[in-house]
Amino acid sequence: MLRKTLKNLQGPLLAALLAGGAALPAHAETLADTLVAAYRHSALLEQNRAVLRAADEDAASAIAALRPVLQWVAGYTYQNVEGIDGYSASIGLQAQMTLYDWGRNAIAIDIAKESVLATRAALVGVEQDVLLGAVQSYLNVRSAMEQVDLQENSVRVIGQEQRAATDRFEVGEITQTDVAQADAALAEARANLATAEGDLQIARESFRTATGKPPVNLSPPPPTPKLPATLVAARDIGRNTHPLIQQARREAAAAELGVAAAAAERNPTLTGTAGISRERSRSVNGFGQTSTVEGGSIGVDLSQTIYSGGRLPSAHRKAMAQRDSARSALLNTSRQVDEAVGNAWAGIDVARAQIGAIDEQIAAAQQAYNGVREEATLGARTTLDVLDAEQSLLEARANKITAEANLQLAHYQLLSAMGLLTVENLKLGIPTYDPSAYYNAVQDAPFTSRQGESLDRVLRAIGKD
Repeated sequence: MLRKTLKNLQGPLLAALLAGGAALPAHAETLADTLVAAYRHSALLEQNRAVLRAADEDAASAIAALRPVLQWVAGYTYQNVEGIDGYSASIGLQAQMTLYDWGRNAIAIDIAKESVLATRAALVGVEQDVLLGAVQSYLNVRSAMEQVDLQENSVRVIGQEQRAATDRFEVGEITQTDVAQADAALAEARANLATAEGDLQIARESFRTATGKPPVNLSPPPPTPKLPATLVAARDIGRNTHPLIQQARREAAAAELGVAAAAAERNPTLTGTAGISRERSRSVNGFGQTSTVEGGSIGVDLSQTIYSGGRLPSAHRKAMAQRDSARSALLNTSRQVDEAVGNAWAGIDVARAQIGAIDEQIAAAQQAYNGVREEATLGARTTLDVLDAEQSLLEARANKITAEANLQLAHYQLLSAMGLLTVENLKLGIPTYDPSAYYNAVQDAPFTSRQGESLDRVLRAIGKD
């Protein structure tokens, strides 16, 4: 049922993002264009991709622990015994390998893999944050532009009222007080326009930060994405899809393995060693003697910690506490996702109700403004009455701009809360970062030239060469 719901949502997501720009000129920038730009520009995504590659290397290091370690050793010794000088020089190869450790390395590998999967989920969470920030910056610019247009129109209308008041004062129809009220209203409108223009500049800078370029000819927002039928369905999707829950699950699994790893530290370790060496020595006296010795060795060692001063039991208890912490974190994250879904759902309902009420307010305020203005021409209303009516209409229109932006944002906040605000789910049609490519290249801890060349190709593909 959940998969069917997700599948039904994905198509409308794409349509909602692209429909707004389908009938616009080619140079208009849609919301989809903004999301693509933010995804490609984000330094935060690059940072967390590097964090993921570091986690991939941890998995490679855990696998490498099962392999032999080969090293060369060279030494030189000088000594003087009873006036006789002597020296020796040696060089050799030594190899060491853990033959059996009763499961410690295997558990370490599993922990590293769970950490990789948790880090991948965290990367998806960062992607959602980046895209939601891009949506918000896009809507902020659009709203700020509409507010500037609204305030410019207000300055124009109040300017006309101010000029009309001045004319009426000159013919003796009104007093100087009425003119002063019109002057004050015009000054306030100009101040509000300056504030709106400042807000627009701030919104433009936020857009530039999110996308790497200034906003140019932003198209109107597209139709809002299709939502699940009920809040319960939306929460079910969030619990199964949200990257923070996926991350918390993997971290809880890793913590569970950590308890087993701490217990396994008490097990014995069977180690194999092998080596070859060549040593040359010479004693310098009246005759001088030189000798060369070549040799090899192979052996096995079995060791186990009998007493650690309490360190191993303490590490075991710590691992159990970390496991309990991870389990609680998973529960808390699930509750937070439920809350975020509920808040976004409520935000949509509130914004819709506000828009409906504000539409009625605008209609009534427009009618009142027209009536007051007509009555003012007949002398039944003062200039202040006209200005108050105009201000009420202006505030209603400004509130609608804010409510419409809030409705759009709440829809994308709900997508984010459900774990669906990703490039893949939105079907933006661009190449995306493959989190498994680097892992596949390093999972065997490559060392040979052929494997190294393959890794170089992966790095070039993700732009890190």
